[in-house]
Amino acid sequence: MKKFFLGFLLMVLMLPIAASAVYTSPLPTNIELLVMIARIADYLFWILLAISIVFIVYAGILFVTAAGNTEQVERARHIILYAVIGIIVAMLAYGIRTFLLQAGTP
Repeated sequence: MKKFFLGFLLMVLMLPIAASAVYTSPLPTNIELLVMIARIADYLFWILLAISIVFIVYAGILFVTAAGNTEQVERARHIILYAVIGIIVAMLAYGIRTFLLQAGTP
């Protein structure tokens, strides 16, 4: 009985190894380094843009709920300023990415 359970346990433990032998990667293997960096930069651009928009909305809520509180108004202005600077930096980085991608391909 012990041999049966040991054999069954080994079979169950080896099953993922046999299944992984059939696995093929969904990514192509011949991606150039520049293209991969461009894809990562593209994802980071959209993430940074989304975060900046969330901060602009948050600053707008701070403006609306300030009710004459000058500290909260100044805080909201600084948040909007830094969010706009973030958007500008993201756009510049995206432009550099596009330039390098076009310069790297013949």
